[in-house]
Amino acid sequence: QVQLVESGGGLVQAGGSLRLSCAASGRTFSSYAMGWFRQAPGKEREFVAAISWSGGSTYYAKSVKGRFTISRDNAKNTVYLQMNSLKPEDTAVYYCAADTSTMHPIVVNREEYDYWGQGTQVTVSS
Repeated sequence: QVQLVESGGGLVQAGGSLRLSCAASGRTFSSYAMGWFRQAPGKEREFVAAISWSGGSTYYAKSVKGRFTISRDNAKNTVYLQMNSLKPEDTAVYYCAADTSTMHPIVVNREEYDYWGQGTQVTVSS
Protein backbone atom coordinates (compact mmCIF):
# COMPACT_ATOMS: atom_id res chain seq x y z
CA GLN A 1 0.00 0.00 0.00
CA VAL A 2 1.30 3.43 -0.96
CA GLN A 3 -0.05 6.71 0.35
CA LEU A 4 0.58 9.97 -1.46
CA VAL A 5 -0.04 13.36 0.11
CA GLU A 6 0.22 16.53 -1.97
CA SER A 7 0.83 20.01 -0.60
CA GLY A 8 1.84 23.45 -1.80
CA GLY A 9 -1.19 24.48 -3.79
CA GLY A 10 -2.80 27.89 -3.46
CA LEU A 11 -3.80 31.12 -5.15
CA VAL A 12 -1.21 32.96 -7.23
CA GLN A 13 -1.27 35.74 -9.80
CA ALA A 14 -0.45 35.08 -13.42
CA GLY A 15 3.30 35.03 -13.92
CA GLY A 16 3.90 33.77 -10.41
CA SER A 17 5.35 30.51 -9.13
CA LEU A 18 4.37 27.65 -6.86
CA ARG A 19 6.11 24.47 -5.80
CA LEU A 20 4.02 21.39 -5.18
CA SER A 21 5.26 18.53 -3.05
CA CYS A 22 4.08 14.94 -2.89
CA ALA A 23 5.17 12.87 0.11
CA ALA A 24 4.98 9.12 -0.36
CA SER A 25 4.91 6.25 2.07
CA GLY A 26 6.59 2.97 1.30
CA ARG A 27 10.10 1.64 1.59
CA THR A 28 10.61 1.22 -2.15
CA PHE A 29 9.79 4.76 -3.27
CA SER A 30 13.02 4.87 -5.30
CA SER A 31 11.65 2.13 -7.55
CA TYR A 32 8.41 3.96 -8.42
CA ALA A 33 7.88 5.96 -11.57
CA MET A 34 6.10 9.15 -10.51
CA GLY A 35 3.91 11.64 -12.29
CA TRP A 36 1.82 14.76 -11.91
CA PHE A 37 -1.61 15.20 -13.46
CA ARG A 38 -4.19 17.95 -13.27
CA GLN A 39 -7.93 18.25 -13.65
CA ALA A 40 -9.79 21.46 -14.35
CA PRO A 41 -13.56 21.75 -13.77
CA GLY A 42 -15.48 19.97 -16.50
CA LYS A 43 -12.36 18.51 -18.07
CA GLU A 44 -10.64 15.15 -18.00
CA ARG A 45 -7.59 14.56 -15.88
CA GLU A 46 -4.54 15.30 -18.00
CA PHE A 47 -0.87 14.45 -17.87
CA VAL A 48 1.51 17.18 -16.74
CA ALA A 49 4.92 15.64 -16.04
CA ALA A 50 6.64 12.36 -15.24
CA ILE A 51 9.95 11.34 -13.72
CA SER A 52 11.85 8.07 -13.70
CA TRP A 53 12.90 6.04 -10.67
CA SER A 54 16.28 7.71 -10.29
CA GLY A 55 15.15 11.12 -11.48
CA GLY A 56 17.46 10.90 -14.46
CA SER A 57 14.66 11.05 -17.01
CA THR A 58 11.74 13.46 -17.18
CA TYR A 59 8.94 14.15 -19.62
CA TYR A 60 6.48 17.03 -19.89
CA ALA A 61 3.22 17.91 -21.55
CA LYS A 62 3.70 20.49 -24.30
CA SER A 63 1.54 22.97 -22.42
CA VAL A 64 3.95 23.13 -19.47
CA LYS A 65 7.34 22.36 -21.01
CA GLY A 66 9.83 25.11 -20.24
CA ARG A 67 7.72 26.43 -17.34
CA PHE A 68 7.36 23.42 -15.01
CA THR A 69 10.08 21.20 -13.57
CA ILE A 70 9.53 17.80 -11.96
CA SER A 71 12.11 16.46 -9.54
CA ARG A 72 12.39 13.93 -6.75
CA ASP A 73 14.33 13.32 -3.56
CA ASN A 74 14.37 9.59 -2.91
CA ALA A 75 15.95 10.09 0.51
CA LYS A 76 12.85 12.06 1.51
CA ASN A 77 10.32 9.95 -0.42
CA THR A 78 9.13 13.14 -2.10
CA VAL A 79 8.45 14.31 -5.62
CA TYR A 80 8.15 17.99 -6.52
CA LEU A 81 6.61 20.10 -9.24
CA GLN A 82 8.10 23.56 -9.60
CA MET A 83 5.69 25.73 -11.55
CA ASN A 84 6.89 29.04 -12.98
CA SER A 85 5.29 31.61 -15.26
CA LEU A 86 1.87 30.37 -14.25
CA LYS A 87 -1.10 31.12 -16.47
CA PRO A 88 -4.83 31.20 -15.68
CA GLU A 89 -5.22 28.05 -17.79
CA ASP A 90 -3.00 26.21 -15.31
CA THR A 91 -5.82 26.46 -12.77
CA ALA A 92 -6.77 22.92 -11.72
CA VAL A 93 -6.55 20.33 -9.00
CA TYR A 94 -3.09 18.79 -9.21
CA TYR A 95 -2.56 15.13 -8.39
CA CYS A 96 0.58 13.11 -7.96
CA ALA A 97 0.61 9.46 -8.91
CA ALA A 98 2.85 6.44 -8.47
CA ASP A 99 3.42 3.51 -10.79
CA THR A 100 4.78 0.70 -8.64
CA SER A 101 5.01 -1.85 -11.43
CA THR A 102 8.64 -0.89 -12.28
CA MET A 103 7.93 -1.84 -15.89
CA HIS A 104 8.63 1.56 -17.41
CA PRO A 105 10.87 4.39 -16.21
CA ILE A 106 8.59 7.10 -17.63
CA VAL A 107 4.81 6.74 -17.52
CA VAL A 108 2.49 9.11 -19.34
CA ASN A 109 -0.72 7.09 -19.47
CA ARG A 110 -2.81 7.73 -16.37
CA GLU A 111 -4.27 4.20 -16.48
CA GLU A 112 -0.82 2.79 -15.71
CA TYR A 113 -0.59 4.58 -12.37
CA ASP A 114 -1.88 2.52 -9.47
CA TYR A 115 -1.75 5.01 -6.59
CA TRP A 116 -3.01 8.59 -6.45
CA GLY A 117 -2.96 11.42 -3.97
CA GLN A 118 -6.00 13.41 -2.91
CA GLY A 119 -5.03 16.45 -4.97
CA THR A 120 -4.16 20.05 -4.22
CA GLN A 121 -5.89 23.08 -5.72
CA VAL A 122 -3.90 25.55 -7.79
CA THR A 123 -5.68 28.74 -8.80
CA VAL A 124 -4.02 31.31 -11.06
CA SER A 125 -5.69 34.70 -11.26
CA SER A 126 -5.36 36.98 -14.28
